[in-house]
Amino acid sequence: MKKAVKVMESKKIAVVDIETTGNSVKKGDRIIQIAIVLIENNQIVETWSSFVNPMQPVPVFITELTGITNQDVTTAPSFEQIAPEVLSKLEGAVFVAHNIHFDLPFLNGELHLAGFNSWSGLVLDTVELSRVLLPTVGSFKLTDLTADFELDHDRPHQADSDALATAQLFLSLVSKAFTMPLVTLERLAKESVYLKSDIQVLFNHLITAKKQKLEDLPGHLEVYRGIAIRKKVRPDRKTDQYGPLDAESFLKQLLPGYVKRDAQLKMIHHILHSFEQKKHAVIEAGTGIGKTHGLLIPAVIKAREGHKTVITTHTLHQQAQMQDNAIRDIQHLLDGSVRFAVLKGKSNYIHMMKYDQSLQEDDSQYDIVLTKMQILTWLTETETGDGDELNLTGGGLLFWNRISHNGWFLNREEDPWEKYDYFAWSVSLAKEADVIITNHSLLASDQLKDQKLLPDYHYLMIDEAHHLEEVSRKQWGVQLDFMKIKFAIGQLSPSSGDSIYTRLQAAARKAGVSIAKAEVEFDRLNEEADASFHQLGTWFKANVKRKPGVQKHMLALDPDVKESRDWLKIAYAFERFLAEMKNWRNTLETMLDQLRKNRSKLTDKHKADVEEAYAFLQEWHEMIEMIRNLFIRSSDHLVIWAEGDMRSIPGSLTMSAREIDISRKIKSAFFKDEIPAAAVSATITVNNSFQYFMHATGLTHSSADCLTLTSPFDYQKQVRLMVPGDLPDIKAVSPEEYVEWITSHLSVIAEATAGRMLVLFTSHEMLRNTYELIKESNLMEDFVLIAQGITAGSRAKLSKNFQKFDKAVLFGTSSFWEGLDIPGENLSCLIMVRLPFSPPDEPLIRTQWEIAKANNRNPFNEISLPKAVLRFRQGFGRLIRHEQDRGVFIVFDRRITTASYGRAFTDSIPAIKVEERNLDSIIDEIEHWL
Repeated sequence: MKKAVKVMESKKIAVVDIETTGNSVKKGDRIIQIAIVLIENNQIVETWSSFVNPMQPVPVFITELTGITNQDVTTAPSFEQIAPEVLSKLEGAVFVAHNIHFDLPFLNGELHLAGFNSWSGLVLDTVELSRVLLPTVGSFKLTDLTADFELDHDRPHQADSDALATAQLFLSLVSKAFTMPLVTLERLAKESVYLKSDIQVLFNHLITAKKQKLEDLPGHLEVYRGIAIRKKVRPDRKTDQYGPLDAESFLKQLLPGYVKRDAQLKMIHHILHSFEQKKHAVIEAGTGIGKTHGLLIPAVIKAREGHKTVITTHTLHQQAQMQDNAIRDIQHLLDGSVRFAVLKGKSNYIHMMKYDQSLQEDDSQYDIVLTKMQILTWLTETETGDGDELNLTGGGLLFWNRISHNGWFLNREEDPWEKYDYFAWSVSLAKEADVIITNHSLLASDQLKDQKLLPDYHYLMIDEAHHLEEVSRKQWGVQLDFMKIKFAIGQLSPSSGDSIYTRLQAAARKAGVSIAKAEVEFDRLNEEADASFHQLGTWFKANVKRKPGVQKHMLALDPDVKESRDWLKIAYAFERFLAEMKNWRNTLETMLDQLRKNRSKLTDKHKADVEEAYAFLQEWHEMIEMIRNLFIRSSDHLVIWAEGDMRSIPGSLTMSAREIDISRKIKSAFFKDEIPAAAVSATITVNNSFQYFMHATGLTHSSADCLTLTSPFDYQKQVRLMVPGDLPDIKAVSPEEYVEWITSHLSVIAEATAGRMLVLFTSHEMLRNTYELIKESNLMEDFVLIAQGITAGSRAKLSKNFQKFDKAVLFGTSSFWEGLDIPGENLSCLIMVRLPFSPPDEPLIRTQWEIAKANNRNPFNEISLPKAVLRFRQGFGRLIRHEQDRGVFIVFDRRITTASYGRAFTDSIPAIKVEERNLDSIIDEIEHWL
């Protein structure tokens, strides 16, 4: 830090934080607390704070968030009274805040009301600075960043604590920036001219200071083509010093405070025994068994026998979790004698030649500039080049698509970054690895390729195996949307100076290649796209059966529809559009072929443009094939449907196609006779039977050994299951009436549980309607309501925010039914609004029903009920995550007790008494039990 002192010694830094009555200056919200921390010579020299009387009540939500009450501010000075002191502290200073675009407008708004001029001067935003210097952190919230730096922050959301924490964070960020390579700082300074705060001033100060005493580059870094990157280190294979590995002994060494889990050991031995017998294993492993190590230990044992294993997870996040936690501990214990590798699809990795050339372009668009800067920092840290490590904005993700990997069109050897290529590096590590961690999407998509990404392997382990059918069906299906088509067409515009086409034209001029102009062809392409989707939208609006209160609808393309005059007109329109797309494909192929023949005349920039055009051409070809499959070709094994939001047709239109039965394809792809596989999940059986999963994957009991391992949790002591008997039957009232009923119940139950409640819906429309009714009626104004699809943020962010507040209620649908881990008292009540049946008119479900009926089978018992039971089990699994957890599970849907199939749901979860009570009785029990 001593070196950084000189950097900022000439500047007074004023770190400011405020708390307010709301989020909008324009709507009349006011400051209730302000704090200023002064920094000089990189030392905190003064702290000052004051409550402020806002001349209006402090909302309950703000008191819940900040702890600041009306009593705190009633006797406090008005802002007008403290304004002179605030201005004296800010005089001549650099204004620093965490999210300056919130604090500064509020401050200037108050100054204006008090009769003073707005403050103006240099500003530094620590959110923006953190994004640049900490591009891989999961959150840029102040509380999370201070935790990452292990800084004191004892009272979040109080201005004095937040200002001090921001000041400490700022000093830590300056210190980190000063340790960065000079070449990186210089590139960051060049880009930062387009940022929203004056970060360029800070970087220029740092550059001046570093040049006064140049130091050698750290040993783990190197500079290539003016970019500092972390050196890649190939792990040495250590000599195995351990001999045969015993699972339990290894777990004792691996896990501090190891407690023997019989079910976990049974899982390990079952997998190993099945593999020895050349059979597949199908295992239901209940919550708390230790499934991750139950998969990894057999893989390690097989690795020590010289066999390669692939472990696949459902999501990239789960893939990273396994790598970051369990695998690193295993590698450390085994001292490198077993090699692990993580492998993802090409587009997850950065293509350095494309990125290098993007730095030569003078972009002023904010998200692009910010992302370029984040990547400059990241390249000094990353060992993988995997973009999933980055925390990018929405616009940053679009830029990533431009610079991500898609293979090579020109000779790989001509890529100046070839020897530093991250994708090739990951593939080489996977070939050398004993255990490869991948994901279901890559595993499924790899089956479609002639040249497989995954190397040959001896064993396959499938975690979260209940998702395998769904992911495979999506990967092997077709999905085409209007906006994607229009975005792609826009990239060909001859009138845009930065389109794929114009950049290829520039490359052609450089190479001396003559290429015909395509302005007329582009207009025709655009017109045919609009015409075809307009006809599709007209047909969709005319034929869809609208449901009250529902905006998003599906419309299946049934066999009789395909023969109708209206559909034939649509198909003909798409044939014309397809002809134009083919013309452009041929144009692009001709251009790229000519440029490849003359590549020796191209600059590196033009080569990068050619590679980007090649990646675009691949996507263009895929869209051509999608249109063929959706509108031109005829196939009896596909279900095709249109989907759209009635408020924005044709803009929201999507056409999809899925195979009806993929069980044989799944069997041949993942459950080969010569490669034993283990399929594991916490929810894989229905009514204690594996038959539903076996049928979906083409497995038979002769080819697979099945095992059920129940959770070690004592659910009878940890869970109460209640059904409100005073709610109407869901089929007996309208959706609007049902929302009114559940809204009143939710508000009363939330009071009894003091929040800490997760409410699961089966449709986003019902979630939104319930949320809006609660807001309008002020029934839960004392609570923090967090709703998926309404409250901004990812699932992880919403979950984290839910756990921060004492009186919070989280509304979720779809992905919130599983994978959400909220242990302890943060979640004490789980409410399921209705049993999770898929809509019977969903095209794929409807087609499967028709096939079952035609074969004299019961479609409800065979298709709808098993899907709903599995979903029900996944939702139930959100409540109890550890042995000490306790909670109430309330099912609003009375069909669980009144319908003949209700037992299928209650029998699918651990044995718990089902208590049907009226609301008053439920409240009494909750208050007594919790």
